[in-house]
Amino acid sequence: MAELATDNSAIRTLADIEEIKQLSHRYSRGLDTFDLEGILAVYTDDAVFDASGFELGKMEGRDQLRKFFGGSLETLKTSIHLIGSHIIDVDGDSAAGSCYLDQDGYTHEGNRVRCLGIYEDTYRRTDVGWKISSRKISPLVPFEIGDLEGI
Repeated sequence: MAELATDNSAIRTLADIEEIKQLSHRYSRGLDTFDLEGILAVYTDDAVFDASGFELGKMEGRDQLRKFFGGSLETLKTSIHLIGSHIIDVDGDSAAGSCYLDQDGYTHEGNRVRCLGIYEDTYRRTDVGWKISSRKISPLVPFEIGDLEGI
């Protein structure tokens, strides 16, 4: 059995990993409570969100993220985003990681939106804590989508 490291750097790394995990959970909560500012709060100002695997494009910077997520929130009536199985590697003030997504919801018109995917992220430590600097979402199974005009 490996010996558990108890030095300050190991404790710092564990704290960093937990803070980074919270970004995905806060992001999901923002999506599910239709809180656009809560969603954007987890991203750096120059963040990239790549949803091209779902043919939804690649957004760069806060303005494009605001437009994309704002459109999503206007289109959906209900949603739930479950995040898990994080793998995070911290390297000083940057980190990279992935986690799985299980999302389900409905549009105002009653069309189901179902997604099983994986997020591949990069993170950056900022003056106010860790933030997502890039997030790429890729499908793990075919994406179920109704009419999502406007996203």
